[in-house]
Amino acid sequence: MKAIIETGGKQYYVEPGSEIYVESLNVEPGKEYVFDKVLMVNGVNGKPYVPNVEVVGEIIKHGKQKKITIFHYRPKKSSHKKQGHRQPYTKVKITSIKSL
Repeated sequence: MKAIIETGGKQYYVEPGSEIYVESLNVEPGKEYVFDKVLMVNGVNGKPYVPNVEVVGEIIKHGKQKKITIFHYRPKKSSHKKQGHRQPYTKVKITSIKSL
């Protein structure tokens, strides 16, 4: 089975056994997490979500992505600002796609 889920304002194409990096979830590693916003399952589209379907995943770890540098520069004003940012993420392994 294959599905498209929505979490953190983004959409992910998943199937059992796949590992994805999603926006940070407030769940401890080793616990299960249920994604209930399923947009499509095996070619069947929802309006906007497919009813009675959920995707179950296991939280593997939390972390931060590689640092990106943001540099603001205002020409002819002798003004600039440099800052960095590391986006937090959660690594999830999809275990099953269930029809209720």
